Amino acid sequence: MLVDSHCHLDFPELRADLPGVLARMAGNGVTHALTISTTLETFPAVREVAASRPNLWCSAGVHPDERRDPREADVDELVRMAQDPKVVAIGETGLDYFRVEGDTGWQRERFRTHIRAARRAAKPLVIHTRSAAEDTLRIMREEGAEEAGGVMHCFTESWEVAQAAMALGFHISFSGIVTFKNAQALKDVAARVPIERMLVETDSPYLAPVPHRGRTNEPALVMKLVV
Repeated sequence: MLVDSHCHLDFPELRADLPGVLARMAGNGVTHALTISTTLETFPAVREVAASRPNLWCSAGVHPDERRDPREADVDELVRMAQDPKVVAIGETGLDYFRVEGDTGWQRERFRTHIRAARRAAKPLVIHTRSAAEDTLRIMREEGAEEAGGVMHCFTESWEVAQAAMALGFHISFSGIVTFKNAQALKDVAARVPIERMLVETDSPYLAPVPHRGRTNEPALVMKLVV
């Protein structure tokens, strides 16, 4: 059984041909997919897509560098969102310092809010970290993220970071990046992660694996990560 543990089926590139996307997914042996929330504004669309098929599920949360929403979600709101039977995770959350300039305190507070909501809702976390591994792990420890567990999505960090995350009960998820020619260090990390702690994902419509790199990604291509 293949599962796409992280995709964005509500994004226009995939939503425009959702029946075709799902047919190709089934044709390639991908049985389930988790479509990920990135804003409060778009959560209803994410939930609608998940509700449209019995093998689709979704998360509830706000992406670390997303500023589209006019307000921040609080713990109570995230917990209410997570009560929907189609919501199986909180996120994607975390820290992303790659494109953010100036103060990043708001990201850290948002991350803490999501961890607290996940603990209260008893739902796992989908964590995104980019150029922020030290702070990400520190906040995970401070907020008791191990009580929720979850996944480090689209993992691109070192073996040491992977070990620290797994010590907190988290799984490590690899995307199409692991197929890129210049990703040998990441391939080496993937080779060391125990299979029972590993997930695969497309992060579609982004990060299509080789030989589809540069094209629109979709859940059907998750099979390229396991062959």
